[in-house]
Formats: sequence, C-alpha cells, structure tokens
Amino acid sequence: MQRIGFVLIDGFALLSTAAAMEPLRAANLFAPKPLYDLVPLSTSGGWVGASLGAGFQTTRLRDAGALDMVFVVAGGDPMALRDPDLMTWLRDMDRRGVPLGGISGGAAVLARAGVMDQRRFTVHWHHLDQVRALSDRFVVEQRLYVIDRDRLTCAGGAAPLDMMYAMIRADHGAPLARQISDWFIQTDIRLPDAPQQAGIGAQFGPLPRAVEDALDLMHSHLSDPLARDQIADLVGLSTRQLQRLFDAHIGKGLMATYRDLRLRAADDILRKTVLPVADVAQMTGFGSAPAFATAYRTRFGHPPRDARKTQNGGPNSDRRNRT
Repeated sequence: MQRIGFVLIDGFALLSTAAAMEPLRAANLFAPKPLYDLVPLSTSGGWVGASLGAGFQTTRLRDAGALDMVFVVAGGDPMALRDPDLMTWLRDMDRRGVPLGGISGGAAVLARAGVMDQRRFTVHWHHLDQVRALSDRFVVEQRLYVIDRDRLTCAGGAAPLDMMYAMIRADHGAPLARQISDWFIQTDIRLPDAPQQAGIGAQFGPLPRAVEDALDLMHSHLSDPLARDQIADLVGLSTRQLQRLFDAHIGKGLMATYRDLRLRAADDILRKTVLPVADVAQMTGFGSAPAFATAYRTRFGHPPRDARKTQNGGPNSDRRNRT
C-alpha cells in the first residue's frame, strides 16, 4: 500500500482536495485490497480549514512517518506563504527521493521551496506569471496536469481527477482507472495538454477565427506585449484587416483591446495578491510603475494601491481562496 501525504495550506481549495483524494479512495473500494493510505498533513497539525469553512484534522509534518509520495494543496495566494518549517521539510523529502506533487497553487509552494528546478510542471493559471518570474530554471507549462518523473502537478479545480486517473492507470492499469472515472460520472478523461481555460475569445461570443486567435495571443503575452504587426502576422492577416475585424466585432481597436486585457489582468492580481505595484506592472507588460499607475487610473478611476482597499480586508480576505 502506498502512503500518500497531503500537505494542506490554510484556506486550501476544498474542490481541488476532494478531486485528488476521492479517486484514490475509490481505488481502495474497487481493488481487491487497499492501495492507498491518505494522510492529511500540516506544519503544526490539528484542524486546517478549507476555503468553504470545512477542513481536515491533520498530522504534524514531523510526526508524519515514512511517506511514499507527498502532495501540497494550496489555494488563495501561495506566493505570500511564510512557512520556513514547511520549506525545510519539502527539501528534506526531495533529498530522500520522495515523489512530490502540487495541486492548484501547491506547485508554487514547491517552486518556492527550490525543489522544481529543471522539472516540467504546471500551476493554476492565476499563478502562472508569478511562478515564471521566480526563476528562469523553471519549465512552467499552462496545461491541465504535468507528470515529469517524480513530480506530479495539476491546475486545481477538477484537474486533480484527471491527474489521479493517470497515476492510477500507471500504477494499477487502465481498467481500474476507467472504473473509477465511470463511478464519478466522468466519462471523458481529459489529456494532460487539455487547456486550463476556455479560449479568451469565448467571453465575447462568436467571433471570427482570426480575432479569437489574436485574443489568445494577447492573453499569452501579457508580460511581454506583442506589437500590432506581430499579432497580425501570427494570425495571417494584414494589420488593417485585423483592425477592421476588431472594430466590427469587439467595438474597439486591436491595441486598445490588448491594453484593456493587460489592465484587467493587473487589477485582478492587485486584488488577489500582496505583490508590490512595481511587480504587477512588470507582470502585465508596463515599462515602469509610473506608466502603469497612469494607465490604471485612467481605466479604473483610482490609483493601483486603492484596488486593495475595496476588497473588505484586501488580499487576505476569503475571496482569494477560491482557486
């Protein structure tokens, strides 16, 4: 039997945790003998609450005993976590050769612990730019899940279901994995390269393919904005043709749309994290904090620092724990 630890960060996403644990529980139900022993863990032990108020009674990390695998489950703002004991423990697990996994923001915690160098991994799309900015040694991919040797990471939400089916299939065969997915009424098991989000063009309704492709390019290049002619070349149109399509279907120009996407992304980061304004400016492609502040004020009617004052407690409120 494999003994698998789940390190739960306070405010962890309950959906992501259940999606990771339930397939393993079902494997124990359907297999001739129990296959997985699930151990909820935390730095201090005791009760750890989830995003919806429910939670788990956990074992202290130092009392965990031998483990065959460890997953870190985090929601909210994993970049703000300050837990040196956890970081030390994760590095110790790595030295011992224990396979490590991250669920939702959990991979960001692993990255900050320094155990993801030269590994392919993924994280919830909300944290992608922040994690990529940590180190050029990270190979961060926007995929549903990534299994790279002894690292298993997924985007959170319902994505752990698909990753666990893949793990169970590798451990115990495809028939058991299919039996479990049928049990959960999930007849379509997604592949690891499935997208984390619907195409960004979906928010605008039916659009010409070139406009959808351009919007997806913009979303993929928030921190390193593309020029107008680069976007047009990549979608196979002239800049004039693409501009006309944006005017007709979006109601504003190509670059005005791009700028608005970047500013809305910046506003979301400001409200959900404690990152400095200068870092947010860099993550959304603005050359300087003053230039960003001017653009932000023009778009939203107040300076960037005021975004956090409207959150009934700012980035530490419950709203941030919904990934």
